[in-house]
Amino acid sequence: MKAKHSELFKSLIKAYYEEKFEEKINEILSLNEINKEDLCKVISSLCGTGITYSPNFVSDLKIAISSYEADHKIVNKIKHCSMDCEDENGETICQKSCPFNAIFIDSRKNTSVIDCEKCTDCGFCVEACPTGSILDRVEFIPLAELLKSSSPIIAAVAPAIIGQFGDTVTIDQLRTAFKRVGFTDMVEVAFFADMLTLKETVEFDHLVKKQDDLMITSCCCPMWVAMLKRVYNNLVKNVSPSVSPMIAAGRILKKLHPNCKVVFIGPCIAKKAEAKEKDLLGDIDFVLTFAEVHDIFEALDVKPEELKGDLSTEYASRGGRLYGRTGGVSTAIGDAIERIFPEKYKLLKSTQANGVKECKTALEKAQNGELNANFLEGMGCIGGCVGGPKAIIPKEKGKEHIDELAENSSIKVAVDSACMNKILDSIGISSFEDFKDEEKIDIFERKF
Repeated sequence: MKAKHSELFKSLIKAYYEEKFEEKINEILSLNEINKEDLCKVISSLCGTGITYSPNFVSDLKIAISSYEADHKIVNKIKHCSMDCEDENGETICQKSCPFNAIFIDSRKNTSVIDCEKCTDCGFCVEACPTGSILDRVEFIPLAELLKSSSPIIAAVAPAIIGQFGDTVTIDQLRTAFKRVGFTDMVEVAFFADMLTLKETVEFDHLVKKQDDLMITSCCCPMWVAMLKRVYNNLVKNVSPSVSPMIAAGRILKKLHPNCKVVFIGPCIAKKAEAKEKDLLGDIDFVLTFAEVHDIFEALDVKPEELKGDLSTEYASRGGRLYGRTGGVSTAIGDAIERIFPEKYKLLKSTQANGVKECKTALEKAQNGELNANFLEGMGCIGGCVGGPKAIIPKEKGKEHIDELAENSSIKVAVDSACMNKILDSIGISSFEDFKDEEKIDIFERKF
């Protein structure tokens, strides 16, 4: 989030919690020398809505917040830009950032425009735009109303969260911090990644019978999935039909606690769009980014590094926690294959695509039968989730923190998690054979 938008967002949060929201917006709109139409679009986006300027803007905004619906577009062009970032070929920075060629120039209006049919809401253009003319909707203000209520709301945090809020901040301190904001509890999505590790391991045994067979993992990255569905759809037959750890977290938590709301916290704008896919709608109620949570903590004076940790029995494995960086999925699943199907492990030859360019190259090789591997993992961001557009710290530092947390995990391989086995038992999965039963694993699957 650009600095000025960040400060505005924090002021809105503070005012909302102090019940001075309407007063604050009127104060902001009363300032001289502002373009009220553009500013209202910014405020609306920061409040998770699409309300535009009118004499009744504040009351319309409050109604939109209270009647928030999850089914909406995430990334939007909120104002015309100056086009000062055009290169010698007439291409803007946002155009160059888009992996799906979804941004074009309207020569009549001399501004860039997002083609909604092509746009996947990946959010690369949000970070690329130097003027803040493109924004993703922030869902915290609609969520804040629920946080004030007695509704059970669980923060499901991505593995890449470790280190994002301070070098020494622990998972237990983060749990306390989220409770201070109003969440009922916080869980690591790495735990649900462990469940998918077992599913993908069984899937590998099913799909790869000989050295030149191919399994493409669909876990984690919505950009990777979008590429497969939109551009390389002839490879879908090789894709493991699994949901992401985020979706698995939402589905399992809601099965165990039917009245709860689940909020995913991660470094990725594209996860906001994934949560709104038609076949996944309702599994996750809200998505917040690390950058947004950083602003929320600041606005509410929550300092994780100063808090006493809310202790929990360790339940996520080394493998599940490694999902937050490139190669982590391959490592986790490789370790599980070695344990469960040692003979099949001899066949495993994995490779990883790191960033959009490598993803495209790897999928083209797979199309042409030139890929020297039978297990393919792809991450749209360089470095994996630690390199996401809304991460707070550099990807190199993020990787170090993940590796350290993972290596210090008391549970090394997903199969060794007694807590996970207990949860799987409660949903009717009590053996590896059960992962072959389509009805029993429906909670972990989606159709491509």
